[in-house]
Amino acid sequence: MTMFFTFARPLIHSGIGALVLLLATQAQADGMVPNTSVVIVNEADGEASVSVTNTDASLALLHVTIEDIEQDKESLVFVTPPLSRVEASKTQLVRFILQSEKPLVTQRLKRVIFEGIPQGRPAADAGHARVGVTVRQNLPLILHPKGLAPNRTPWTDLQWSLRDGQLTVRNETPYVVRLAQELQLLPSKSGALLPRTYVLPGESISVPAMATTATQVRFLPATVYGFAVAHYDAPVES
Repeated sequence: MTMFFTFARPLIHSGIGALVLLLATQAQADGMVPNTSVVIVNEADGEASVSVTNTDASLALLHVTIEDIEQDKESLVFVTPPLSRVEASKTQLVRFILQSEKPLVTQRLKRVIFEGIPQGRPAADAGHARVGVTVRQNLPLILHPKGLAPNRTPWTDLQWSLRDGQLTVRNETPYVVRLAQELQLLPSKSGALLPRTYVLPGESISVPAMATTATQVRFLPATVYGFAVAHYDAPVES
């Protein structure tokens, strides 16, 4: 008997937790590893390509799906091929093609999932169960408008304000800003928590704050590729 469990993995170098199995059960881990931590489709190019390697010891199917975020349901990009056979240690090229009817005005954010589905497993020995562990790579997919200059530090342009126990962040830039959810108000060092790890262009997010006054907010920004950098202290309008 063969059973499969799926584990989601947001970062390409995240480890797979140990799976403890009893009664002589065998466990196997499978994974499709893309060559990037974020997929960026430039409108000027119309498409982007990602190489995905089958790190398993046997043939697997690569299933690629694009998921909309809650704040943006518009279909703007499609993937080809969505399903392909990839031999052990071999690489499959996956293309992401922009299909927007109107020119992009700001960066847009989606998610892309790379999942390996094991194939051709040998039958389990009599009296033993076989468990396959599939790993999903869940990465950001950013659509970048034509003519928009790259910005390595978009978080410096976020606007923060504190009023009536509510801390508000506004992103009036055309860039998706990625940052950790944990915030610290200074000088009180009281905390606040964002509901997610990104602020979209033109978006305003308000969260409860313990402090009634603050001069700065400290947070950990992330680069476009998701790598954390040194904390940043932004001014707060009170």
